[in-house]
Amino acid sequence: VQLQASGGGEVQAGGSLRLSCAGSGFTLNDYAIGWFRQAPGKEREGVSCISSSEGITYYDDSVKGRFTISSDNAKNTIYLQMNSLKPEDTAVYYCAAHRSTVVWIDGGYGVHYWGKGTQVTVSS
Repeated sequence: VQLQASGGGEVQAGGSLRLSCAGSGFTLNDYAIGWFRQAPGKEREGVSCISSSEGITYYDDSVKGRFTISSDNAKNTIYLQMNSLKPEDTAVYYCAAHRSTVVWIDGGYGVHYWGKGTQVTVSS
């Protein structure tokens, strides 16, 4: 199983970025897949995930209304559209896949598969 993340970068506050995560070696429908982030000096936190098998789309309260997660099963890829970005969104974002969405609530401990991180920097 591999997860290939892309799309990070630097934007000014209020701007937008779209992250992509392409999976291989597994079927999107069989996993919850989404994003965690970790800012310097802070705990890792679950940002958003989507699970077809559980029928769940999850967003952390800090990103609700600003971020949208979507999936393209034909491409085995998910996307995170991030709008109205704030400086506090600055972090390394990690794509992850797990059998259940529950790990997005408890910081990602025990996640089955991780992709390499991609840096998102939002300047004020």
